[in-house]
Amino acid sequence: MVKMKHASIAAVAPALLLAGLLPATASAKIIEVGATRPSALVAPTCPPGATGSKCTIVLTGVTALETIRDGHTYPTTVTQPGYIVAFTLGLSALNRNRATALSDLRYLDKTYGTTRARITVLKPAGTARHRSWVVTAESPTIHLQPYLGEIVQFPLAVALPVTRGEVVALTVPTWAPVLSIGLPTKKFAYRQSRTTGCTTPSITNQTQSRVGTSAVYGCNYPGTRIEYSATEITTPPVPRNYLR
Repeated sequence: MVKMKHASIAAVAPALLLAGLLPATASAKIIEVGATRPSALVAPTCPPGATGSKCTIVLTGVTALETIRDGHTYPTTVTQPGYIVAFTLGLSALNRNRATALSDLRYLDKTYGTTRARITVLKPAGTARHRSWVVTAESPTIHLQPYLGEIVQFPLAVALPVTRGEVVALTVPTWAPVLSIGLPTKKFAYRQSRTTGCTTPSITNQTQSRVGTSAVYGCNYPGTRIEYSATEITTPPVPRNYLR
């Protein structure tokens, strides 16, 4: 009996020692910044009866920041430091009728330029009552026309660093059909990087286009959702017992 007991301890001891030497796991996480429930990202469509200029699903010439989504305030706020490696857009097909869609496309291209977008990382400045937003990073601009009618994810060749408290905005220097409209005003809203002319589309480029620039987002649009999100890979946490 005694020999068996000692033999058992001898067999277990190396395993316990090995377990003690195994490194702790410190993994990065993948977070879809801006994704909320129950609303999934969709390709916007015009509400029934809203045609032509009455269907305001097209965003033009601004940087746009979602302020409420499914009741969550500033849903694209970064909660952990890391890197944005991709962004996803829901892009409207403009119209189910191909001829009408092509006509709309030509008009929008002629008025604003070919459809393009990029993401912009912003940090808040000032007080909550007098808030402005400062650009800390931005992605290259993507040509969107081939993807109209799709929900598409665009990988970034160079990841954008982000820190806790920053937000991810969508910049549209020309036009992009990314707005879902006619939604509950208390659950969805976004703001644009301008303070005047809020009731009409921006004809001139009023985007935030350079790192370090700041802007006040004075135009508020309740009941509208921007169909975008960003994919973040977080920085792995530093283990408490690292060698130093």
